Amino acid sequence: MSLEHYNAFEKNEANYVPLSPVSFVKRASDVYPTKTSIVYGNRSYTWAQTYQRSVCLASALQNAGIGEGDTVSVLAFNTPEMVEAHYGVPMSGAVLNTINTRLDIDTIGYIFEFGETRALLTDTALAPVVREALKLSGRDDILIIDIEDTQAEGGERLGDQTYEAFIATGDVDFDWQLPHDEWNAIALNFTSGSTGRPKGVVYHHRGAYLMASATVMMWPLPLHPTYMYTVPMFHCNGWCHAWA
Repeated sequence: MSLEHYNAFEKNEANYVPLSPVSFVKRASDVYPTKTSIVYGNRSYTWAQTYQRSVCLASALQNAGIGEGDTVSVLAFNTPEMVEAHYGVPMSGAVLNTINTRLDIDTIGYIFEFGETRALLTDTALAPVVREALKLSGRDDILIIDIEDTQAEGGERLGDQTYEAFIATGDVDFDWQLPHDEWNAIALNFTSGSTGRPKGVVYHHRGAYLMASATVMMWPLPLHPTYMYTVPMFHCNGWCHAWA
């Protein structure tokens, strides 16, 4: 058979799957459903639970009219919600924008505007900064979902729903799909703006998949490692360790 004949075969579900790190959490749920995925203070989840919560987040976002190409920003610390956003946001087709919590108000407002944020998951402890940043951005149309950290004290709600109430509106059986093109954006990150306005950096699903896979191989990670997440997940998506 000639090369011309081989090149005539087209992509289909039997011979081609777009590369995306979102597929990792589905596999973890299927193969190791009862293995612990996250421990945070007095909260603990299995991989089945993390997958289900991520799916519910994706479903709730789509129910809210957010989908492919839309930006979902997150201003939060290293909490379970941040991990779930790394899966649930791209499951909905949207682009994950994790924002450095140490940035000044003006810079955060600029990111809201330039990144065209449609929804914002934000820790209530950051309410004073977020409120002023929203004013500076001139945006009053952003869906705000409040993350209430049970391990922290204080904080103020800015939105109409908490994160837990929001994902409760999602469907655990939501039929999410891998991206139709692995070059679709999965994440939008910004530089710190130390030399001017922050520059946006886009990851695609393929790149995030390969980076996460390379991390597993090059460290190398043993089976079922326990990893203490000290790197902020807003830094380059935690160096892709949330996916790895």
